[in-house]
Amino acid sequence: MAPEPSLASLLLPFILSLVLATSVQSSREGFIHCFDLHSKNDTTLSHILYGPENPSFASVFDLLVQELRFATPTTPRPQVIVTPLDETHIRSAIHCAKKHGLEIRIRSGGHDFEGASYKSEEPFVILDLFNLNSITVDVENATAWVQSGATLGKLYYEISKKSRTLAFPAGYWSTVGVGGHLGGGGYGPLLRKYGLAGDNVIDAKFIDVNGKILDRKSMGEDLFWALKGAGGGNFGVIVAFKIKLVAVPENVTVFKVSRTLEQNATKLVHKWQYVAPSIHEDLTMALRIKNVKSSQAGKQTISVGFESLFLGGADRLLSLMQEKFSELGLVREDCSEMSWIQSVVVLAGIFPAGAPPEVLLNKTAAPKQYTKQKADYVEKPISVEGIEGLWKVFFKIDPESGGMNWTPYGGRMSETSESETPYPHRARNIFMIYEAVYWKKKDGAVSQRHIDWVRKLYKYMTPFVAKNPRSSYFNYRDYDLGVNSKGKTSYEEASVWGVKYFKDNFKRLAKVKAKVDPDDFFRSEQTVPPLFGECGTSLGK
Repeated sequence: MAPEPSLASLLLPFILSLVLATSVQSSREGFIHCFDLHSKNDTTLSHILYGPENPSFASVFDLLVQELRFATPTTPRPQVIVTPLDETHIRSAIHCAKKHGLEIRIRSGGHDFEGASYKSEEPFVILDLFNLNSITVDVENATAWVQSGATLGKLYYEISKKSRTLAFPAGYWSTVGVGGHLGGGGYGPLLRKYGLAGDNVIDAKFIDVNGKILDRKSMGEDLFWALKGAGGGNFGVIVAFKIKLVAVPENVTVFKVSRTLEQNATKLVHKWQYVAPSIHEDLTMALRIKNVKSSQAGKQTISVGFESLFLGGADRLLSLMQEKFSELGLVREDCSEMSWIQSVVVLAGIFPAGAPPEVLLNKTAAPKQYTKQKADYVEKPISVEGIEGLWKVFFKIDPESGGMNWTPYGGRMSETSESETPYPHRARNIFMIYEAVYWKKKDGAVSQRHIDWVRKLYKYMTPFVAKNPRSSYFNYRDYDLGVNSKGKTSYEEASVWGVKYFKDNFKRLAKVKAKVDPDDFFRSEQTVPPLFGECGTSLGK
């Protein structure tokens, strides 16, 4: 017979939880006291620091939580949210978090797919940069300084106020934060003409683990290189980027047409793979694939949206499409000529028809939803049979639940080497795939069913996508690829996921990390660990 548990063994879990709670409370109070002293009794602190006892804590936390999977009562909350107004507040936050054993998570827009910028299993502080959102546009030199807390929408809007013929090649969704998007590379409808957002960064303002404020000259080219494709939370705090603006015509042309299986969508998708990556670089023609209800009761079909930005007039576009992709049947009525800033509003896909550019300033315009996403890259066209098999996978999930975006490469993306920035997914690929599933019900079983489905979709795509390694996109973080150990992680352990995002660039990034943050203070489930020595020895564990 098993012995009766002792009173001590029964009380031990309670005692440990009490000790932990007391320790966490002490860390929080210590951080706040340290911040107050370090900021020399700054009178604005009541508008900068938010602890759980603050009535505004929940609303500040929830404001930029875009992924509802992480907006639950069980999602770990920070000890403090810091909303800095200037660099001194960031320096204070770094100093005090180090002193009191707290991790820092850096948030700009909150669109990270695994919630890395606002949750952690360890006691942590959120450094939320939404107040640091100033933008200065220099039309004469075609440059701009933009702080990390600004949204892409605000950046686009401020550029458009100064010039109708300048733009910036970044993402579709206006509510995405500049810091994370540019720091991870960042792609959008101008990528075939001008490359990634990170490719067009020419300077940065950065605060390192010791609180030093650095620019490109003082940080050196290795760190500057790292910030243009792996900067999101890996090395320190990116306060602002200086970016190179690009030329666009006064009027561009947009078209959005959809075709179903009944309208020959399968063959159109197959042909698209040969056309979209090789057509003139002025045209980016993306695919938006989803499963929808069929006109036949109780059945589904596939809807394929061809959504395009062309840097020119409708007549030239129609001539090009007739020559290269007449099968789509594009006609003049499908095409709308407009300014670049109007195209941004239209292609975002989250605003009503005819909305003015001012809607881009709305930080919360994007819908919050339950999602799980993945990414892939394709080097060779997928066969008709492979595409038909893909539709069968889509039919195994509820209508309007499954989605894929196919973004064509070619143009500038084929002309840039894999080592130019940390983002390596360049010339070998003909297009990129974003795979996603969406659901609305807050239910564990429903969530798991949808997550299982997108994993099956990902598995189905295995024979058709890039291999050795199977690649992914750092801004589309996916913890299914692997995560770091709690505490410090070795380079070898992190390589399981790291080479999928960065390929051969991962080792260079780890060496940069060793120089900039040797004690691995800035860390999360997927951050680059420090790697010391030319032989590849990791002292990060």
